[in-house]
Formats: sequence, C-alpha cells, structure tokens
Amino acid sequence: MNSHTMLMRMVTVLGIVSLVFFAGCGGGTSQGFNNQPPPPSGSNPTPTIATISPNSSLAGGAAFSLTVNGTNFVATSVVHFGGAAATTTFVSGTQLTAAIPASGIASAGTVAVTLTNPTPGGGTSNAVNFTVTSGGTTNPATWISLTVAPDSSGKFGKFAYLTNSSSNNVTIYSIDPATGSLTATGSIPAGTSPQSVAVDHSGKFAYVANGGSNDISMYAINQTTGALETLGTVVAGNSPISVVIDPSGKFTYVANEGSNDISIFAIASTGTLEPLGPIATGVVSTSVTVGPFGGFAYVTNADPNGPFEVNTSNGNISTYKINSTGALELSGTVAAGLYPRSIAVDPSGKFAYVANCGDFERNQGDIAMYTVDASTGTLTLIGTIGAGSCPLSVALHPSGKFAYAANTGSDGGPDIEGVSMYTINPNGTLTPIGLINAGYCPSSLAVDPSGKFAYVTNHCDNTISMYTIDLTTGALTLLGTIGT
Repeated sequence: MNSHTMLMRMVTVLGIVSLVFFAGCGGGTSQGFNNQPPPPSGSNPTPTIATISPNSSLAGGAAFSLTVNGTNFVATSVVHFGGAAATTTFVSGTQLTAAIPASGIASAGTVAVTLTNPTPGGGTSNAVNFTVTSGGTTNPATWISLTVAPDSSGKFGKFAYLTNSSSNNVTIYSIDPATGSLTATGSIPAGTSPQSVAVDHSGKFAYVANGGSNDISMYAINQTTGALETLGTVVAGNSPISVVIDPSGKFTYVANEGSNDISIFAIASTGTLEPLGPIATGVVSTSVTVGPFGGFAYVTNADPNGPFEVNTSNGNISTYKINSTGALELSGTVAAGLYPRSIAVDPSGKFAYVANCGDFERNQGDIAMYTVDASTGTLTLIGTIGAGSCPLSVALHPSGKFAYAANTGSDGGPDIEGVSMYTINPNGTLTPIGLINAGYCPSSLAVDPSGKFAYVTNHCDNTISMYTIDLTTGALTLLGTIGT
C-alpha cells in the first residue's frame, strides 16, 4: 500500500481528537520504603517518588514542566533530571513541579529522575525513569485516535482512551486535573485495526470502531479507575472508521468508509448496542458527528470519484434529521472542499466547520465554515480559510470561542505544519491566531471539557502532544510530549 493510501486511511475523530501507545509506556513506580524508622526530631525525611507526569517525551522537543508525586517532600527539595538539578517548585508534601529545559531532552534515551532533601537528615529518593523517544520514525500503518472521558459533572476530563491499530488495543490514561498531563494506566484488547473511540456523555460507556474486523467493541467504564470492562462486540458495516454518540446517550452512529453507509444502534441500559439498521451515505464516508442538542447528524463524504485517488473533486456533507427512534432521514447535502475528513459543530449549534485535507499532492488544505439552520439542520457555506498541509481533524473549544485543526502534511514528509489555531467570530467565521508545532504527522486532536487542555495525536512517531489553552486568547502552549 502506498503512502497516500495509508495516509488517507488514517482515522480522524471529531472533537477528539484521534493517538497510539503500546502497552507498558506508563510511568514508573517507587520502591518500598515502609520499614524505615522515623527521622530524628528536627531533621528532614528521605523523599520517595511514586509517579512522574509526563513520563516520556520526543527527542528535540520544547522545555516543559514535570510533575513529581510522592511522599516526604519539603520546601527545599530539589528535582534532578538526568543528574542535573532542575528549578523546583514546592506544591505540597506530596507534589513538586520542575522546569525541564529543552537541552534535557535533546537526544533519545532513558533519563533518571530523582530528588534530594537537604541535611540535617534528608537524602536522595529512589529513581524513576523518563523516556526520550526518537523523532522522525515514520510508521504510517499506525493510525491513532483519542477521546477524553468526562467526570461525573461533565465539566472536566477524567480519563482518555486511545486506539492502536497496529497492536489492536486501546490504551487507558488518567488525566491530572491540575496540569492536564496524561498517565498511562493500562490497555485492553479491541478488534482488528481499531480506528475510532467514543465515550458517552455520562462517562459510563465506551465504543471502538474496528476497521479491520468490521465491528464495534463495547465497554463499561470503571468510574474510579477508568478501566474498561468488555461488553462484547456488534457487527458494523465495511471498514468502520468513525463512531459518535448522540447527546441523549440513546443512540450510536458509525461511519463505514468501505460500504458508504452509517450503522445505527440503540444503546441499552447495560451499555450494549442494538442494531437499528444502516442508511446509505455518499462515497467514502470518513466521519460522522451529531449536533450539540441532538436532532441532526452530519457525515463527511470524501471524494465522489472514489477512495484513495488524487483529489480533484470536492466532497460533500450529508445532513440527516434524527427522529425519536434514532433513525436518520436525509435532509440534503452541501458541497465541501477537497477530501473532507472531519466535521465539528459549535456548542451553540449555530456553526459547523469541516477539515478539508485537499489535494495532498499539492499540500493544499482548508477549513470550510457553515451556518446551521436551527430548525432543519441545513448547512450554508459562508467561506473557507486556509489551514496547514492536509488538515485531518478539527475541534472546537467548549466556550465556542476557538477552533483548532491538526495538519498532518502531505505524506509524512518535512512539510508537517502542526496545529492551526483560530478565534471564532460572532458571525461564525474564523480568524487565524497562529500555528504551533506538534509531533510527526499530527492527525487527530481533542479538547478537554474544562477547556484548559488539548491533546494532539502524531501518527508517524506514535506520540501525543499535550497543551495548555489560554482561556482569553485561545493560544496553545506545549505542556509536554508522551512517546510510546
């Protein structure tokens, strides 16, 4: 399969941004210190490190803040990164942060993280390893997708789930609510070549579209740990690539790229899916989303000339009305750009945005902007705005003020262009506010429900770029990078 074919088969998951991790990439744990005698009165204790976050990064990445969790920290504790003392901030007796310079992750390898407490007493903690992975290792057969699961309030991200099409599993992450950092907590098998993952709005159930086995894996979510408990599988169409849950939590919709249709399911109280039948769409259905209030569903159809060809014709967007039974009724189509890959509707339900990869031979790509008719769901084009090379995913800030697009580049080459950032104007048009680097071939992105953090999957080097979001300007700042 040529690189263009592999690129165009990558999943792009809405709002979510779609990442891949092999099992075992989680952070280190401390050794046991339970039998130590208490320190003499007036002396500092010996510190212990339990976890670090993030626990890995891409070589040559930017400076970042490292969070260290453990016990017996004091105001004068100092974190050492690879033997070098880092500027350390005391948060509490169980948490510190350390400023790690870019020079600390200049080359690939394993870096020991320790911390020291000064005399009297004091001493050096156990060591926990931080992994620095090599950049530029193209792995186009690994397609990745991420979604953020909310806490019980629905206002904050609690867990993240990432599909791994090469190892056929889903990696589970916890989210630090203070810093936004991700920590791997385990993985669970999925079907063959999992492409997309969605979590219902209550955070109770998760569903994975498996493009190779043509089915959907169903899971119940442990509300405390985020662990996934399998509920079995259900048959979908040919090459399911995108899965979404409507806001009511009653229905699930799956875009099938190979059979050019949408599989419709009702969600039982147990979380299992009950097939309601498919409905035909356009050619090469690449993604599906539902408006924020339900009522309408939208499907991107990539290329009327057929899949995996050089893009010379515009795709389109199919609009469907969702009736009370969950069935879809086609209400019309509207033109999109060259090879539309994902669509997002703003929280007010007034505007929609489509990422058009464009003619990837010529590194073209843009974001199409639409108004949404509140009564019919009909989209009306109000213009396009340039993005980077081949935007595959578009996601919106929960405030409705900002938009972001992940630009993967033409074929994993040197023209990678990171993440485009925009403000959303009152009339729905976008204004660019800059571009920020990501990893190698950024392909999917997700914004935390709190609006404080964003995550970008980089499919060519199998990493996640983590960002903080300026709530005033919408600008992203790199928090760190997690490697596999």
